Amino acid sequence: MVPDSKPPAARGTGAPLSTSGSPLPVAGPPAADVRSTRQKRALSAVLAETDRFRSAQELHAALRARGERVGLTTVYQQLRTLAAAGLIDSLRADGGELLYRHCDTAKHHHHLVCRECGRTVEVEDTVVWRWAERVAADAGFVDVAHHLEFSGTCAACSATAQVGLSP
Repeated sequence: MVPDSKPPAARGTGAPLSTSGSPLPVAGPPAADVRSTRQKRALSAVLAETDRFRSAQELHAALRARGERVGLTTVYQQLRTLAAAGLIDSLRADGGELLYRHCDTAKHHHHLVCRECGRTVEVEDTVVWRWAERVAADAGFVDVAHHLEFSGTCAACSATAQVGLSP
């Protein structure tokens, strides 16, 4: 998976919107002001309830299942707005599709994503940051940003696979 191309500072707080439309509090600087709409609040609520990256189509289906009257085009527009404001993170799946997720931290972090179920865990690691700065400095670069996502199989999916392999 390839993460979004924005540097960490441009990704914002990753806070979901509350039912009033204001960002829920998390550590770090306040996110850009985003106009509250019914669709944005509903979309933020769905994003806040999942621990994995989801496609616009999956989010649209979840909204429709809740009885929300919202079009797929509106979902795409709201996701772009929320991502641009730094209220959600995005990454590009192996197939090229953008996936979206609310993150629990405003700090620079990486994601560990299960290849089977999509469960995502946030990983903070200063070792990677120091390594990236050292590599950049050795090459004569400054003001470097990096984007790193890890993928693997979570314990639950691994256990399920092991059960399936038993005689």
